[in-house]
Amino acid sequence: MNAEKQYIELYEQQRELIARRSAPVMNALRDEAFQCFRQAGFPSRKVERYRYTDVDAAFMPDYGLNLSRLQIPVNPYDVFHCDVPNLSTSLYFVVNDQFYAKAQPKAPLPEGVLVMSLCQAAQDFPELVGKYYGTQARARKDAINALNTMLAQDGLFVYVPHGVAVERPIQVVNILRADVDLMVNRRVLIVLEQGAQVKLLFCDHAIDGRKFLTTQVAEVFVGENAHLELYELEETHAQSSRFSNMYVSQQAYSTAVIDSITLQNGLSRNRTDVALCGEYGETTLYGGVIADGQQRVDNNTLIDHRAAHCQSRELYKYVLDDQAVGAFAGRVLVREGAQKSVSQETNANLCASRSARMYSQPMLEIYADDVKCSHGSTVGQLDEAALFYMRQRGIPEDEARLLLKFAFIGQVIDGIPMTSLRDRLHYLVEKRFRGELGKCGGCQNALNCER
Repeated sequence: MNAEKQYIELYEQQRELIARRSAPVMNALRDEAFQCFRQAGFPSRKVERYRYTDVDAAFMPDYGLNLSRLQIPVNPYDVFHCDVPNLSTSLYFVVNDQFYAKAQPKAPLPEGVLVMSLCQAAQDFPELVGKYYGTQARARKDAINALNTMLAQDGLFVYVPHGVAVERPIQVVNILRADVDLMVNRRVLIVLEQGAQVKLLFCDHAIDGRKFLTTQVAEVFVGENAHLELYELEETHAQSSRFSNMYVSQQAYSTAVIDSITLQNGLSRNRTDVALCGEYGETTLYGGVIADGQQRVDNNTLIDHRAAHCQSRELYKYVLDDQAVGAFAGRVLVREGAQKSVSQETNANLCASRSARMYSQPMLEIYADDVKCSHGSTVGQLDEAALFYMRQRGIPEDEARLLLKFAFIGQVIDGIPMTSLRDRLHYLVEKRFRGELGKCGGCQNALNCER
C-alpha cells in the first residue's frame, strides 16, 4: 500500500469530524486540497524539490491523530522553562497543534496585535483570516500543502496592524506531547500590515520519547515598509520527523530576516519560498545545521525576485558527523523586469567524519540583464593544519575540533540582529557540540532529558 492511501481513507472516513472540530474558513479549502492530494499523492525522488528526501518512507508508518481535539493533560508553563535568561520575550505555547490559551504573558501586547489560536481567529475574525488563509500555500503546489490543508484543524495566528511596532519579541514554543506515536498537522498564519514591525521566535521541542510526525505550513505576509525577524530553533529528538513549508510574501520597501537553526532532530525537511513582490524589498535567509548519528536535514529554498531594486542574501552552513546526511537546494529566480536586483547565495558545509554525506545545489535563474547575483558552495573536512597548530599549543584534540566546528557555524549566528538570542544560540551550539544539550534544565520531563 502506498503511504498516501491511508491518508485518503482517513479523510474519507473522518471528514465530518475534522470539519466539526475546526472553523469554516479552514474547512472551505479541505475538499479541494483532498482532490489535489488524491490525484498527485506524495512526490517521489524524481521530483526535483524532493530528490534528497524519501517522503513515502516518512509517512508510511501508522500514527495516531487527535481529530477529536482532546485536551492534552500538560501545563507547558510547568514542564518547560527556558534555561537561558534575559530573553525578555512574550511567551506563548502550542501543544502539538493546539494553542495553549489557559494562561497568557503578563506583559500586554500593543493594541490590535493578536497572538492566538488560528481556529479561534477564523471564528472571531473570519474576513481577516479568510483574506490570507490558503492564498500562498496552494494545495496544487506541494503534497505537504495539500495534506496539511485537508487535515489541519488549528495552529497559530499572529497579526500586527498598520504602523504598530511590537518592541518585545514574541516567543512561541511548539511542544510535542503524546503517550502514543502521533501525527501533528499545524498551520501558521502571520500577517504584518503596512509599517508593522515584530520579532518572532519559534522553538520546537519534544517532551516525550514517542515517534512524532509533524507537518507545518506557514503563510507569512509582510506589508509595505514592514519589518519581520523570524527565528526557528528545532530541538526535538531522533524519533521526530518534521516537514515544514513556509511561504513569505513581501511588499515594497519591506525587510525580512529568517533564520532556521537545527540542533536536535530525526528527519527534517524545510521548504522556504520567498516572493519579493514590491520594489526595494530585502530578504535575508540564514540556516544552521548540526547533525550527527542518523539525523537527516534537507533545506530547500526559493527566492523569487518579481520586482526591481530588491536584495536577497542567503547563507546556510552545515556541520555533519557520524552517518548524518544533509541537503541544501537553493534557487534564486530573477524575473524579467526585475532590474537592479542584487542576490548573494552561499552554502558552506563541514563533514567531520568520512561517513557523513552532504548534497549541495545552489542555483541562479536570471531573466533580467542589469543585476548583481552570485552563488557558491563548499564541502570539506576539518582543516588539519589548523588542528595541528592548535594541538601544538597545548589544546587537546577533542577541544580543538570543537572550537573549529564552533567557529565554522558561528557566522550564521553572528548575523542575528537580536543580541539576547544571539548569545543564547552561541550557548546552545556549544552545549550541542559538547554533547550536553540533552542534559539541559529547559525541560523537566525525564524522557526529554535522557534522549
